[in-house]
Amino acid sequence: MTVNARMPESLASSTGTITVDLGRIAANWLALADKVAPARCAAVVKADAYGLGAERVIAALTRAGCTTFFIATPDEAETARKIAPSAEIFALDGLVGNAAAPFAHLGVKPVLSTLDDVVAWSALCRARGEALPAAIHIDTGLHRLGLPLRDVRRLAAEPSMMAGIDLDLVMSHLASADNPRDPKNRDQLLTFETLSALFPGVPRSLAASDGLMLGPAYHFDLVRPGYAIYGGQASQIAPAPVKPAVTVSARILAVADVAPGETVGYSATWRAKRPSRIATIAAGYADGVPRNASAPDGRPGGHVLISGHLAPIVGRISMDLITVDVTDLPEGAAMPGEFAKLIAQGLSIEDAGYAAGTIGYEILTRLGHRFTRLYLDDNP
Repeated sequence: MTVNARMPESLASSTGTITVDLGRIAANWLALADKVAPARCAAVVKADAYGLGAERVIAALTRAGCTTFFIATPDEAETARKIAPSAEIFALDGLVGNAAAPFAHLGVKPVLSTLDDVVAWSALCRARGEALPAAIHIDTGLHRLGLPLRDVRRLAAEPSMMAGIDLDLVMSHLASADNPRDPKNRDQLLTFETLSALFPGVPRSLAASDGLMLGPAYHFDLVRPGYAIYGGQASQIAPAPVKPAVTVSARILAVADVAPGETVGYSATWRAKRPSRIATIAAGYADGVPRNASAPDGRPGGHVLISGHLAPIVGRISMDLITVDVTDLPEGAAMPGEFAKLIAQGLSIEDAGYAAGTIGYEILTRLGHRFTRLYLDDNP
């Protein structure tokens, strides 16, 4: 296995690193594909592959055998097509702006979520004199993007509205898949079965990362995992068969003694109750560490791992720095110049999200670009 990154000497001045295990991402996708077979398994690589680098991730997944990708925006479509020239690519945000003609040129399939998008794509098909593939997204209860019931029934009753469109997929999205006990999952499943039946013979897709763990009834023809591919576990009730693929580390800049009664950080939100040792680490909210993880009101906040030991974040998280109480760590465990881990085995993306009152998805996609990205890859 090799490490591909900026030149190694850049690590000498790097404040932090984000290590992306491309082999593990590929293995996670293969495990999910095996679980949902005979349904096909796509990969959601929007938002720069959840912040991890779409070009490297798409290439690794393509080598693993993934042939279907979901992106969100026209720019993401261009990147995906460049890296995976023969893949099936769906654009989740539909016809953003003037994206219709570029999508047609790239062979990207827009996910049509409004009647306006359907009409616009159909008009392009007729103008070009050719059938162009697309998906339609029907709303089964999330009430975000998606055609409402009346519009779905209208499309089924007036097929001329989709003249020229080669309908490749009917899809929807679950609202509560992270909670398998929520009856809304079953309600949406039944609604999807009813509405998708209005388009007989068209492949169907309902489940993403958590939805695919609800069982085969939710798999249909295609599943769309994203977060799980990168090692995320949004559902603790039904964990996916994946392992962490990302490690985030930041450099310890200084370790200093703080006397009882002294405060640490902006607004003096943390006061030492005993002789303490405080490590200052080169990471802050500009690097994606949520400011709420400092928990200034006395609630338990976030942690970092130093030499295998958990150390609590104390004081306010600032733009470039966090402060950590290392008083209880073994002598010499926290040393300037060494690295503390912000996300790693034993300190998951979900742990970091929970400590900040958010979710792992946000932690992952907010990782900043000041840290050096390292890619572990069997196929450099």
